[in-house]
Amino acid sequence: MMFLSKAQTSAVRKNGIPFFTANLLPALVFALHLFDSSANALELANDRSTGGPGKFAESEIRREAAAKGITANVSLTVEKKENAPAQSYRIEREGQNITVIGTDPAGAMYGGLDIAEAIRIGTFDTLKSSENKPHIEKRGIKFNIPLDLRTPSYTDSSDAAQANIPEVWERDFWISYLDAMARHRYNVLSLWSLHPFPSMVKVPEFPEVALDDVWRTKAKLDDSFSFSGKGFVRDEMLANYEVVKKVTIDEKIEFWRWVMQQAADRGIKLYVFTWNVFTYGADGKHGITDDMGNDITKAYFRASVREMVKTYPLLGGMGITAGEGMPHDMDSKVKEKWLWDTYGEGVRDALKLDPKRDFPMIHRFHWTAQSEILDAFKDYPCTFDFSFKYSVAHMYSITKPIFIQPLLDGIAKGRRTWLTVRNDDIYTFRFGDPAYAREYILNMPPPDKFAGFYMGPDGYCWGREFLDRHPAPGKRPLVMEKQWYSFMLWGRLAYDPTLPDSHFERLLAARHPTASSPHLFSALQSASQVMPLITRFFWGDIDLKWFPEACWSHPHHKGSGGFYTVQKFMEGSAMPGANVLCIRDWRHRLINREPMTETTPIEIAEALDGAAANTFASLESLRESAKTDPELQKNVNDCEALAHLGRYYAAKIRGSCALALFDSSSDKIEYTAALRYLNDALIHWKQYASIRDANYVPALYNRLGYVDITGITKQVAADIGIAKNWKPGSLKDDGKRAGLGKNFRE
Repeated sequence: MMFLSKAQTSAVRKNGIPFFTANLLPALVFALHLFDSSANALELANDRSTGGPGKFAESEIRREAAAKGITANVSLTVEKKENAPAQSYRIEREGQNITVIGTDPAGAMYGGLDIAEAIRIGTFDTLKSSENKPHIEKRGIKFNIPLDLRTPSYTDSSDAAQANIPEVWERDFWISYLDAMARHRYNVLSLWSLHPFPSMVKVPEFPEVALDDVWRTKAKLDDSFSFSGKGFVRDEMLANYEVVKKVTIDEKIEFWRWVMQQAADRGIKLYVFTWNVFTYGADGKHGITDDMGNDITKAYFRASVREMVKTYPLLGGMGITAGEGMPHDMDSKVKEKWLWDTYGEGVRDALKLDPKRDFPMIHRFHWTAQSEILDAFKDYPCTFDFSFKYSVAHMYSITKPIFIQPLLDGIAKGRRTWLTVRNDDIYTFRFGDPAYAREYILNMPPPDKFAGFYMGPDGYCWGREFLDRHPAPGKRPLVMEKQWYSFMLWGRLAYDPTLPDSHFERLLAARHPTASSPHLFSALQSASQVMPLITRFFWGDIDLKWFPEACWSHPHHKGSGGFYTVQKFMEGSAMPGANVLCIRDWRHRLINREPMTETTPIEIAEALDGAAANTFASLESLRESAKTDPELQKNVNDCEALAHLGRYYAAKIRGSCALALFDSSSDKIEYTAALRYLNDALIHWKQYASIRDANYVPALYNRLGYVDITGITKQVAADIGIAKNWKPGSLKDDGKRAGLGKNFRE
């Protein structure tokens, strides 16, 4: 018991508090504190074997527990088992005692993240014992990183990349980025650059190449940059620049070592990818040029690769391309010899000091044949994989793209390929369809031929988001934070495709507690169906050929050139393997009364209208809650915009079909129908543009030029004039259709 001194007793009496009460008060307060804390006590034991990933999971559990208040004993540990899959874990529960046992630190982290999530979404009390292992071992993000004016990536001639140059040199950017990746179960981060070495390493033989500071041009960019990566640093850009960060090359190296350590502490490996041959930041120094026959250039690249490997012990590997910076008509054997002499030998030089290190090399299939690649790299001492553009540029098209089949049939025994899963479909909006993602993931190749995937765009910068017209004060959110739901779906389902839709509804409910989570789930899912439906019907394989947010291609692209008119829709091809008829084939079968064994254009239009109708119906139950939930309101706006876009495409397809029939028959009924549908399409486009542009700004994109949705309205309206003036017999069919491309050669 605690007693008071004479002075304290006197003070108590003076203040009118009875002596007995005052004497017991501290003990009572202490006892009440103990009672209160035990009612909401989390006892968490984190074994040292879990390492950095375990510490991350511990911080996540403690944050959620503090927010919710729970009574439990949780322990995290690692128990290595022979032949156990990496990243696997089991959860053992006895009452309120929960043990997470990982086969490695990453597994322990993922189990810990399950605990944190269960606390957050209110399923902690019903969490059961379980065993878990990854469905896909390597689940990655593709990030075209804008390092500096002088060392650009493919995306740098765009508004988003320019805005992100200073951001990627800030530690808070990477903490948020890597935290989100880990929570969503991604474990590979690939950074893509045309020539990153001057911004990341010092090369003793070429001391003038390393770059201090971070530069950004102040010159106004336009849509005249090449599609090949050449000419990305212009004289006028260098003449008018700003220093966005004062930093030495030594400080840059320390920074990237820190980033890689932070990644490792979240179970993430970082890879650097290059296109070749580009010498931005080094060109003209020490005699370096982009001439593949220049021996100085070869020596510089070999030394730069060596230093990249040596400087960054945590670097997970590199990816290379015999790419657009090489003469297109050059013998591919010469290209591969150059890559081996630079990248292959550079890695071997570095590993002389660390021969036990496995430094994986990923060689993209791009204009060279498998046999030539394997012959050139036959002496590579570490893991050597391929990489293939799985859906070309459009992951939101069909769930089982057929482009990879020749590779799977012909890949060399014992070799595996990565999948580049390109999202050049949706840059602006929030969305998410677990059914589509789950089916796509389950259709990926078998593990004996499949190393993993990395997902991302070439035409947009997945850094911080700068499209929002009315941003909140402070730092802009990451694209991964804004579109958290879709990122979460792909990462979580790639780890465990058996996760049910009900789990994602609970996550939505936890984030928006006043909203109807089933209706929000349905709105996001239905709105997400618009892009796959239209892209499988109207196919442009690479990003600069087709941007479904705007019915658009790059204005300088030969054969399309900006907005796709009603005539282009009639002339277009469906996606290979989609089992969809283009308008010309549909018309031919209709006229000749042949069976429609594939999905018709009219059925695509009906599906688009159905997706829009389901979206609007689901949104009605969310509008009241959205008034007090700003993020929910943004979800409502985005879903509504996508629904109007779906209705636009549905009407445009119907109008194109009717005009195609008028072309062949001169039937005035079809002519009138075409005009009616195209007038409907204009109404829907205006509604789409109104919602989209009330919330987002127009932007310059590196692969599309300047995209202004409201500005495109004039071209949408011009479709009506095209139809009015259409002359029967004008639609020709040359028999050409979209093909599989030539991304793989044996």
